[in-house]
Parts: sequence; C-alpha cells; structure tokens
Amino acid sequence: MSEVPTAVPAPDSSPDAGAVWHYGDPLGEQRAAARGAVVVDRSHRAALTLTGKDRQSWLHSISTQHVSALPDGAVTENLSLDLQGRVEDHWIQTELGGTTYLDTESWRAEPLLSYLRKMVFWADVQIEPAELAVLSLLGPALADSAVLTALGLDALPAELSAVPLADGGFVRRMPADTLELDLVVPRDQVDAWKQRLEAAGVRRAGVWAYEAHRVAARRPRLGVDTDERTIPHEVGWIGSAVHLDKGCYRGQETVARVHNLGKPPRMLVLLQLDGSSERPSPGDPVTAGGRTVGRLGTVVEHVDDGPIALALLKRGIPVETELLTGGEVAVAAVIDPDSLPAADTSAGAGRAAVDRLRSGT
Repeated sequence: MSEVPTAVPAPDSSPDAGAVWHYGDPLGEQRAAARGAVVVDRSHRAALTLTGKDRQSWLHSISTQHVSALPDGAVTENLSLDLQGRVEDHWIQTELGGTTYLDTESWRAEPLLSYLRKMVFWADVQIEPAELAVLSLLGPALADSAVLTALGLDALPAELSAVPLADGGFVRRMPADTLELDLVVPRDQVDAWKQRLEAAGVRRAGVWAYEAHRVAARRPRLGVDTDERTIPHEVGWIGSAVHLDKGCYRGQETVARVHNLGKPPRMLVLLQLDGSSERPSPGDPVTAGGRTVGRLGTVVEHVDDGPIALALLKRGIPVETELLTGGEVAVAAVIDPDSLPAADTSAGAGRAAVDRLRSGT
C-alpha cells in the first residue's frame, strides 16, 4: 500500500487487494486519465523471466501465440489452455535483450511458474520469478515532452513494442484508444519512478481508474471476467493472444473446431447497470425472465458511463433483452449494443434501453 495519506486501499475481496484503489477522487482520476496523464501502481502483478537459447521455440510449443521468432522489442498476449481448450493462464509477453518477460495476475504466479518448469524437459530454458513491478500510464499527455524526458525517451514506442530504460526495466506501449504505456521496472525503483513522473505532470491514480478504462475498452481479466469454462473465442482473445496458424499445443483442437465449425457458446459484452441501487458482485448470475443466461465479471463505476460491467452471456441473446443480476443484489441491466460481436449486432432498441438506464427513466 502507498504511504500517501489520501490513498484508499482496494477492498479485501478485490483481486487488487493490497493495491491503492484511489487517492480520494476516483472519478477525477478517471477524468485525468482521459484528458491528461496518470500513473497507476499495478505492482501486485507477478513477473517471470525466461532465458536460454530454446526459450522462444519451447514456449511456442506449449502456448497459443506464435512466439517462436519474436523480434527484440516485441510485445504480445499469450495463453495456456487445458486439454479441453479452456483458458488456464493469460499473460503479457515481452521479448527484450535476450530475455522473455511474462507478467500475469498475482494469484497465478506460482501455478504458472510450476507448470512452465514442469514442461521444460531437455530444452535450454531457465524460468525464474522476477522482482519487477508494473506501473501503467494512461492518457494523451503521455506524448508531452516533459513526460518523454522523464522516461528518457525521444519518442513513444510503437504499439506492442518495448524499449529498455536506462536504469533497468523497460517501457512498452499497449494497444488502446488512448495512449497506454507500461513501465516494467525493478521493485526498488517504484517510488522513485512515481516521483519522477509526478514532477513531469503525471497524476497518481488508483487501480479503480485503470479498471474503468479496461472495462470500457471491453478487455477481459483472467479469473474475474473468465471462469473455469471460458474458451478464448468467448472473450475476444483470438488474434491478440491466440494465433490460428501455428503448430500443435494443448487445447488446439477446441480452438480449431470452434473457429472452423461454429460459434462459441458465450460472448463477452458490456452491460450498463441501473445506477439507482447497490452494486452487484463479480461472479453473480445474470438472468432474463427468471432464467440464468450468464455471469457477471468486473463491475466498476465509470466517470462518463456510470456503473458498467463485463459479462459472459449466452450467445444470441437479443440486444434489447431486459436483464437482472442475481446474487445478493438484484440490479437491472442492459447490453451495450456497441459491445456485441459483429454478427450479433441488432437494431436500435438496445441503445434506447441504455439511454433509459443512464437517464434513470
């Protein structure tokens, strides 16, 4: 936890427990991320390093992404699936300076490390935990000269690329509608980096701001927006984390079958929630007409859109369907039509429902 007096910790029930939830002005922090620049401490993520001459070809053989010859500076998402093609692990992968860096959810650090080590056999690969922290930067002002100078850069990296930092670690640029950078730095440099960035005009923000940004962009999070049955097609990880033209890996049969023969059973959508009642919780069922049609993922208050959530729903549910969350809190919800997979997009009744929820009518 931060020692800044205004820092409010994330709830104990949150996957971000131990991190700063906000600094006293959560909606103002989101507004700063949209108009200026903020830094979010996500150092509760876990990092691993892979070294050895076989690391790329070996990881390529057991994961979903095509990583056998990633060039220096490349950044991608990657997955590990079980035998039925269900997602077990998701990580961000960075190739830099002869080392492959993986960062993932904190609760998957030990299981992922154990699985990878178990799969090495005779390959020349060494896998170790890394004392690296992730600081995420959001906002258009990241392109300002003061911020670039603080980062030691002449220009921003291209999307999905990384460059080394002078004092260790690296900065990478993630794909997003607004500018989004990750600083992956030694843990003992985190406070110094935050102070340096603040001096350049970058505001501190809690993980609430990052989560609102992520949910609005419909980017799923492992273990929150996914469950034990999730396959990559359901949450939009085909392409970004799954390459369809590569050799055999565990779970590939499911990936190929769904891609070639049909649609996945569920779809990840953005829900607009009724703001006049309490908030439901991740994992709560979503119902329509008294029948369960899906599960709720991340729930967050967005500065412009109000209460929103990601949800895995049965594919084919009409966009205008009136939904209700289950669990301890029943909240009316509607599908944001802009979040539907292209083939499932239907006409304007859904947009009218969203507008009614936002206006309270």
